[in-house]
Amino acid sequence: MSTSKLSKNLTVVDHPLVLHKLTLMRDKHTPSAVFRQLLREISLLLAYEVSRDLPMTTQTIETPVAEMEAPILKGKKLVIVSILRAGNGLLEGMLDLMPSARVGHIGLYRNPDTLQPVEYYMKVPVDIAERRVIVVDPMLATGNSVSAAITRLKEKGAKDIRLVCLLSAPEGIERFTKEHPDVQIYTAAVDSHLNSHGYIVPGLGDAGDRMFGTK
Repeated sequence: MSTSKLSKNLTVVDHPLVLHKLTLMRDKHTPSAVFRQLLREISLLLAYEVSRDLPMTTQTIETPVAEMEAPILKGKKLVIVSILRAGNGLLEGMLDLMPSARVGHIGLYRNPDTLQPVEYYMKVPVDIAERRVIVVDPMLATGNSVSAAITRLKEKGAKDIRLVCLLSAPEGIERFTKEHPDVQIYTAAVDSHLNSHGYIVPGLGDAGDRMFGTK
């Protein structure tokens, strides 16, 4: 794991297994079923990193051999917020590792002309202010949509927020960190740039289309 010079708030999870699986996902010949499975597997590894500093306490238990003070998570569990629709690919893997987490959803689509986000759905736990929030979206491209999503979560009271994405573009990182300097970003890779259509280059195409076999 390394921290990019692009932003002090950016953590690049460059584990060999992550990079290997990401290469397979980038290949345009990888079928949707395999793409979804790879995304789920990578999300487990990203979840491990983003949860590394969760607060801990101890609990007295009895093992088959002796009594002990054993470490256990402290306080309320996490909220994982998926930015629809592609965020659900990361959400499923995160829940494999953290099944007791609460789940929220934010529906956003990008206006193809302005590249600005339009919200069409939002539902999150009512006690989100009391929980750590992990926002999941495979692509941090322009940064517009995810910045809007974080703003809405803060309006709902969220304070302790992390963003997990598969790929990031320098333009999106810069935009996002200007708007939300208090939010740490976890990503598997930072690519070269955005093209004129707002897609990450070299990227992997549209994550939602690759997941669900749509165009």
